[in-house]
Amino acid sequence: MSKFIYMSREGIDKVKNELKQLLDVQQPQLSKKMSHARDYGDLSENAEYDAIKEEMENLQRRIARLQGILSRAQIFDPVGIDPNEITLLSTVELKDLKKNRKITYTLVSPEEVNIDQNRISVESPVGKGLIGKKAGETVSIEVPVGIIEYEILSVKRE
Repeated sequence: MSKFIYMSREGIDKVKNELKQLLDVQQPQLSKKMSHARDYGDLSENAEYDAIKEEMENLQRRIARLQGILSRAQIFDPVGIDPNEITLLSTVELKDLKKNRKITYTLVSPEEVNIDQNRISVESPVGKGLIGKKAGETVSIEVPVGIIEYEILSVKRE
């Protein structure tokens, strides 16, 4: 599990900010709630304590995951890579040849995916199918619902 996670600077900052919020705000708040719930007596029959304990365990798992991401995160530096080649942090405009419509995706690390902003993972089927390609090429990508054919209209870097 020591492999690097390449991310944008903004993505790393977002993870750091979330971790800080969890450690500085949410964890102390839950600790206070847990202490207060303990005061109700018998913990074996204390539903409030059980709920807070479960919430704390979930919080601890999220904190550990974020710390793991940060320990392996590296800022992606595309220097020396052909700017016309699709890589991590490329924004690509595609034309779906079957549906005859355009779509734009930005390829990001799995930790930075945001479907609402069309930020897809380089590890997704579409991401994998686009890596290394250039504008003007046509690609056929196997996805769970079949094969999608795209014409790559443009490639830009963030």
